[in-house]
Amino acid sequence: MRDLFDLFFTFVRIGLVAFGGGYTIMPVIERELVNGKGWLTMDEVVEFYTIGQITPGVIAVNLASFIGYKRKKTPGALAATAGFILPGVTLVSVTALVLQNFSDIPVVQNAFAGIRLAIAALIARTVVTLCSALIQKRRGVLRNVAALAIALASFTLSLVWYANPVILIIAAGFAGLFCFRPRGPHPLNTGNL
Repeated sequence: MRDLFDLFFTFVRIGLVAFGGGYTIMPVIERELVNGKGWLTMDEVVEFYTIGQITPGVIAVNLASFIGYKRKKTPGALAATAGFILPGVTLVSVTALVLQNFSDIPVVQNAFAGIRLAIAALIARTVVTLCSALIQKRRGVLRNVAALAIALASFTLSLVWYANPVILIIAAGFAGLFCFRPRGPHPLNTGNL
């Protein structure tokens, strides 16, 4: 039971600073759960982010659920998820009640401008963290020209032509299947893929 309370309150702390969504909490996850508590490795965080992106729902909530499940199965997933969403739900509720009367005040507008800048910086840090984790030999994802080509093509298509993310993910998945398929005999048959 103590572990569940630890999970809950750890994710309450993370949820308190989770402005901007799942990508902005990567530095907090790294500090609190990887370096602080040792619950995860960065490899696991990257894998959970990847799964969280393709799983329906909010990435940060999915991440909390996955980490909680890894620690204490279903009760852990529930504790971590509840802890993570509690600060956000509370803040949104209070903000909705109060902000409608104060949103035109310059101090409030300036505060939100500062928050947006901090969110942009946290997202940039997350991009750097994810890229460094993918480039390192222990992950080996960006290990050859084909992998770099898929990453650069996806980035260019999304940045320049605003390609639909769903189409990009599906296309990158098929490109990955083609580029990284086993070259030898398939374990289930004697032919090549």
